[in-house]
Amino acid sequence: MNKVLTIGIVLLIVGIVTATGVLFLFPYQPDQPPQADDTGSTQQGVQEVVNANNQFAFELFSEFQEDPKYKDGNIFFSPYSISVALTMTYEGARGQTAEEMQSVFHIPRDTNLRRPNFAAIYNDINKKDKSYKLSTGNALWAQQDYKFLGEYLSTVEKYYGGKAANVDFLREREKSRQTINTFIEEQTNNKIKDLIPEGVIDDRTRLVLTNAIYFKGTWVLQFDPKDTRDEDFTTNAKQTVKVPMMSLTGDDAEFAYAGTDEIQILEMPYDGEDLSMLIILPKENNLGSIESLSSEKLSEWRNMLNKQRVNIYVPKFKFETKYFMVETLSNMGMPIAFTNAADFSGMDGTKNLLFQDVIHQAFVEVNEEGTEAAAATAVVIIEITSVPMIPTFRADHPFIFIIQEKETGNILFLGRVADPRG
Repeated sequence: MNKVLTIGIVLLIVGIVTATGVLFLFPYQPDQPPQADDTGSTQQGVQEVVNANNQFAFELFSEFQEDPKYKDGNIFFSPYSISVALTMTYEGARGQTAEEMQSVFHIPRDTNLRRPNFAAIYNDINKKDKSYKLSTGNALWAQQDYKFLGEYLSTVEKYYGGKAANVDFLREREKSRQTINTFIEEQTNNKIKDLIPEGVIDDRTRLVLTNAIYFKGTWVLQFDPKDTRDEDFTTNAKQTVKVPMMSLTGDDAEFAYAGTDEIQILEMPYDGEDLSMLIILPKENNLGSIESLSSEKLSEWRNMLNKQRVNIYVPKFKFETKYFMVETLSNMGMPIAFTNAADFSGMDGTKNLLFQDVIHQAFVEVNEEGTEAAAATAVVIIEITSVPMIPTFRADHPFIFIIQEKETGNILFLGRVADPRG
């Protein structure tokens, strides 16, 4: 059965480019991710998982566009990386927590559909003998003396390739953080560094789930660096800046292209032609004409493409992004996972676990030769019943103070210190 997964990279060229049983330190060699069990997968099942991922992709993109922190800047992320990392945690979610996660990520509820088809996509990404570099890997980093359910760990390993490794977040939190970050760097050819910043891991951390994905491919028809010129680019903030603009003339080759009154669409294949970049360009810098992206709209545009000669001008670009996604995912419909009401009893048999953070970091570089892109996601899970952190009370700014009778609460004096010097 043919289970080929075609992956398109969609960019908007408008200023928004947008008891563990584990015995070893690293789960596996970064260049040798384990095989997942895709027994029972089907083309239709793979397509259902792909459709769910794409729907989440466009909904998250819309959320980022509306967020003031990202509205006028570059946007770039891997929906696949985020979806896989969160689906691994979904396998341990129960009740309302699971329902909210399913509604945000559109995860298939049927385990016989979800698991083998996620495995098939994972295996396809990691297939050998490609004319491009594309790989992905999942890992679980578990507190060494915490008792996770064997069924949960085996499910994640069997269907997601997510092998587990023991770390010690309690006594060696900084070493554990560096171990995870080093592993992610190796998985992404050193493009994703310091995924988990200092201070995120603390003595409540019990599990960190990670996904990393890396891609490097060359264009079927590469740009000649001699034809790259500094030209004007109008940013999303309506400013004109000079950027290195690559170019290909219509005499060079044919490309899949379509145009409407509002947009132009161009597909540029990578060597091997399993992957391509799809560029969706609004006419007259009118981003509003394509803000409502959807899987249905994308399919409609793809069906419009026809091979023809095109004069192509595309800027070189390179940038990184990083997202701390508590607020974003809560706004999208899954707030309970980040609260004491979370239910991840499928992981450890208790209701003591919750998300502390979901961190996503991505890198992209597009040049005359091709594209290099990498992304990683970390889901940090803490235990709410552990000893609380010792708070720090530092009165280094104005405060109110009260002198009272302790038994009755009768206020004898009340004041505000604005300047301790008097």
